[in-house]
Formats: sequence, structure tokens, C-alpha cells
Amino acid sequence: MKPFLSVVCPVYNERESVPLLVDELYQVLQRLTADRIRDFEIIFVDDGSTDGTADVLERLRGERPRLGVIRFRINVGKSAGLARGFRASVGDVVITLDGDLQDDPREIPALLDKLDEGYHVVSGWKADRKDPLSKRVPSRLYNWATRTASGLPLHDFNCGLKAYRREVLDDIRVYGQLHRFLPVLAHWRGFRVDEIRVRHRPRRYGRSKFGASRFVAGLLDFMTVVFLMKYRRRPLHLFGLIGLVLFGIGILVNVYLALVWLQTHAIGGRPLLIFGLLSTILGFQFVSIGLLGEMMVHLLKSEDDAPVESSLAPRGDEQ
Repeated sequence: MKPFLSVVCPVYNERESVPLLVDELYQVLQRLTADRIRDFEIIFVDDGSTDGTADVLERLRGERPRLGVIRFRINVGKSAGLARGFRASVGDVVITLDGDLQDDPREIPALLDKLDEGYHVVSGWKADRKDPLSKRVPSRLYNWATRTASGLPLHDFNCGLKAYRREVLDDIRVYGQLHRFLPVLAHWRGFRVDEIRVRHRPRRYGRSKFGASRFVAGLLDFMTVVFLMKYRRRPLHLFGLIGLVLFGIGILVNVYLALVWLQTHAIGGRPLLIFGLLSTILGFQFVSIGLLGEMMVHLLKSEDDAPVESSLAPRGDEQ
């Protein structure tokens, strides 16, 4: 059966770009309805724009069928916009792209082709990225770190052009700034993830929303994803290991100082004494945090949230 396709596009201060993007999307999607998809919808999520983007979208919504608009009163971030767009969409397949015209809608058929090969998520790879060096270098470092930590061999995790099957979005909760790590989270949940090369275009209007604050946010989100991937169901393995190391160091230092004290040497003014006591206390606290985390995991029954491929067939007496 042909899938119903949803396109979700978060925008922030992209007044000039939006009309051109809508025209391009309709040209591509109307051709696809002839033989590839059953129908489509386009959902723009305006993230509190202040340049009149919302007015442009409302005008376009009155002119175009199957065009929906969600508007936030304040800027809440791309993850929140995508999460709201995902909830509002009804498509069997969801395409995301940025609203600055750098993502080319003509790549959508190629994303669908890759999905048809049995993948659940297909990410774009801006192999020939049309951005300044100040954006390309941090992006390469981020992609390398994410690829190394996650074991998912993608070249470009941050490309806005992606395709998702509905079951992926129903299984993953997007919050904070975790939209950058959706392929990683899907991979962690057992879905098949791949990428294709896509065309990337220079920015035509406005300015990039990329700033220094995104480095800090990206680092913190990266730590969150690593923790969720490896220690969500066993927090004691992380906090307990750190605690045991600190506790062991503290005990060794304190034993050494005790031997020094037994030799009638004063230790009260030694900084090493403070270090030994602090290491012992911190070690105990880290182990305690790990145990509390294990209790929370047990109470929340997180194992029930483990990824499954299918449910059990009904019993014979229930058929």
C-alpha cells in the first residue's frame, strides 16, 4: 500500500524562504502522489518568529490545501518544534527538513527509495556542505565524537533532511535539544538507520541560527545521549564505578597517612589529609547516587520499555 507522507518543517525567522520552500515542496510532492505516495501533508512549525514568518505561513495556509501551521508564542527550540510537529502529523512516513532553503526538497524521492530497502530512518549527508568554515569544523568534530561514542557510522548527524517511519517516532521521545541525536536514539532502540548523500545549497536569506551557545548545549546533550544509551537501566554501573575509584583512592591515602601518624609525624596540616577524606566521602556519595538510580529504575519498571519487534500472538482461547 502506498504510504501517506507528512513533511514537518520547523522555521524561525525565515519569512523570505518560506514561500519558495512551499512552492518547491508542492512541485515534488504532487509528482510523488502520481505513483509513490497515497497523499501528503505539510506542517510548518513556527518557533516564535519575530520577522513576520507567522503571517506569511497563515497566508499560504489559506492558499494551499494540505498545509498546516503550528505556532509557538515564544522561541522554544527546534526539538520542541519537531516533537509538536511529529505529534500533529499522521503520515506513515515523516520527512523533516529545515526552512532556510539549504535542504533541497528534490532529495525526498531518494530518501523514500532508501526507506524502501528496509530502513527505518534515513539521514541526509551534506557531503559538499555550502557553509562557512566556522560551521563546518565544529560540525566535523561533533560528527566524529557522536560516531565514535554511538557506534553508528553516519557522516552527518545534524542534517535537517531526514526520513522516518512512523513506528520510530512513536517509540522515541524528543526533548531538550535531542533532535540532533534522533538517528542515534533510533539505532539504540534497534531500528535500522542509514544515510544518503544529498545536495546542500548556500543560504539565500537571513542568517544562521548557529551560535556559541550551541557548543555547550551540544556537549550537554551528547552526555545525555551517552548516558541514556549505556546506563539508563544500570546507573549503578556508572556512578558506582566512579564512587569505588574515589573511595579506593581515599582509603589508600588515609592508610598512608595513618602509617605516617603512627611514626609520630604530624598530619593535621597536610593537604593530603583533606584530599583523602574528600575522596572517601565523594566515593560514598557516588555509590549512593547509583543505588538511588537503581531504585528509581526498579520502581519505574524501565525494562517494560525495552524495544520489541512485535507482540505475542493471542492465545487460542482468545481467538
